[in-house]
Amino acid sequence: MNKSETDSTKARRQKDRMPEASCGGSQSTSPPANVLIVDDNQESTRFLLEILARKGIRGTVGGGKKTIGDFLDKSNYDLVFSTARVNQPEDGFNLVRQIKANSPETPVIMIGDAGNTEARDSQQILDMAVKAIHAGCCDFLIKPLGCRRIEDILDTFLPNHCVSAADCAHDGGRPLFTIVGKSAKLAQAINLAKKIAPTSAPVLVGGESGTGKELISFFIHHHSKRAQGPYVRLNCAALTETLLESELFGHEKGAFTGAYTRRKGRFEMAHGGTLLLDEITETPIRFQAKLLRVLEQQDFERVGGNDSIRVDVRIISTTNKDLLQEVAEGRFRQDLYYRLSGVRLIMPSLRQRPDDLPDLVWHFVNIYARQAQRRITELDPAMMDIFAKYHWPGNVRQLRNVVLTSLILGTGTRLSIADVSWLFDELQPLPQENSVSISNGRAPSSGLAGLPLDRVERQAILDTLGHTGGNKTRAAKILGISDRTLRGKIRRYRQEDALQLA
Repeated sequence: MNKSETDSTKARRQKDRMPEASCGGSQSTSPPANVLIVDDNQESTRFLLEILARKGIRGTVGGGKKTIGDFLDKSNYDLVFSTARVNQPEDGFNLVRQIKANSPETPVIMIGDAGNTEARDSQQILDMAVKAIHAGCCDFLIKPLGCRRIEDILDTFLPNHCVSAADCAHDGGRPLFTIVGKSAKLAQAINLAKKIAPTSAPVLVGGESGTGKELISFFIHHHSKRAQGPYVRLNCAALTETLLESELFGHEKGAFTGAYTRRKGRFEMAHGGTLLLDEITETPIRFQAKLLRVLEQQDFERVGGNDSIRVDVRIISTTNKDLLQEVAEGRFRQDLYYRLSGVRLIMPSLRQRPDDLPDLVWHFVNIYARQAQRRITELDPAMMDIFAKYHWPGNVRQLRNVVLTSLILGTGTRLSIADVSWLFDELQPLPQENSVSISNGRAPSSGLAGLPLDRVERQAILDTLGHTGGNKTRAAKILGISDRTLRGKIRRYRQEDALQLA
């Protein structure tokens, strides 16, 4: 059996035409997973395809040594089932080596086929299983296959928990972007982005680090009339002034040491499309004058060249700083600010969208569970309570790393941070500071007035330890001192108490 599109694919297409099944008001944000089945046995292949079709997974069947290379070259696969005969195992192992050479992280499940012989109970099977694991296979199965075992493998390596998506787009089986969430703040940013996308107005995207500024920038490009044109990104914070000029405008051969050939700049590469200037506030003030001229006139000369090059480029800029404050303090040109901020869009912080936390966690589980080779069926309520109270200075990027760490270091089917003590300490909420009464201009009484400072310090330390349940690491972090300093003070207090008792 050798065909690139199977009944599984057709079933998926029919499903796509139907109204989406209810999933708690959510939708799946992932494109259909793509599984390659390498087996020339029609019965076992049909068995696998039926399971894939029930789960909405695209199945591709490849057979024969001469054609399998074409399948690997044409598509990226999320999982591979590779069958190897016990009496001729080398063909199967050659395929595994080929897959691992091109895509080391692609999970491969080897299926041993003993035929009708008694070899399936012999040492030969055991040796083959050991060799498969050493070759990088994630599991080794023996025919006949069990439905429950195949479903467990798919749920582990290709999880597809339903989550709410504000918007997503796929190019065939490849995800272009996914914006996860349903909160009002996120919806407001998405709606504004949709309004400005069809225009050519320059866009200034603001927001804290890790909120998804680059993601929303690509979203605007994707929904614009320039979507078929190039999308070019430049990280302004990563380059010096000299390199910025060369990267943006290009250079002629011999323009400077090391310029052995003519090179196009990002402006020229983005002609007819969109240019993202990431972290625009990191550009030197002198360079901003050159950039302003190009933005105004849409023409420039390459470094070391005299020919004027005209382009048609839409500019999207991002910053994690208060740009008006940067202008007021003289670190950013006011005229450049007005040129870049045709429309301003602010991405909300994760603190402003707490309702999106469960969807984001499940989204990252879908992405990273296969790396941990761990099936997740539920989220620990205690973990989600900690997430809800935490202030998330790193926003969605930080949450992504927390989920990945929890997947790798945790155990079982419940996602939790209980097994990662340092992560548990890191995610504690900030201490609540006493607020000052504005009505009378006086701070509320704490009951410590008139006490010596050393008594105040001691009481603060003891109260904080009580608040953290005796956890010295958390207490030291809240108090703003080192673990060593805190332990030294506790030791001194004990000595003082012992002397008083004596």
